[in-house]
Amino acid sequence: MTATAKPWDEEQVRHWLARRLQAARLDQAAADRRGYEAQDDYDKAAAEEWLCHALQPAAFTQTQASFAARLKDLIAQDDYPATGINDDVRFTRHVRSHARRLAKMTKANEGFENTLRWQ
Repeated sequence: MTATAKPWDEEQVRHWLARRLQAARLDQAAADRRGYEAQDDYDKAAAEEWLCHALQPAAFTQTQASFAARLKDLIAQDDYPATGINDDVRFTRHVRSHARRLAKMTKANEGFENTLRWQ
């Protein structure tokens, strides 16, 4: 079987990041309205927003290799400075989880066309 790999689409990745950034902000607002029991959901959405914001500059999305390298750097980072979160450890765990999932998407170069839902 000969499968042709689809080329890296920089615009599609940027569009996907922008849509996920908007969705994460909406998820944070919804979790904030739900109160104390939704603190984990708030931290998860804040982690997704932080990651999308860190990956948005055009220099990182130009090539698949530069995007993957930036993700690798973010995963290896010790701490992720953020304000307004409920639990630092939980936030760090969620950032790394989102980064690893995005690294898998980047390696396979698939999933960026789906802007309605991440998972």
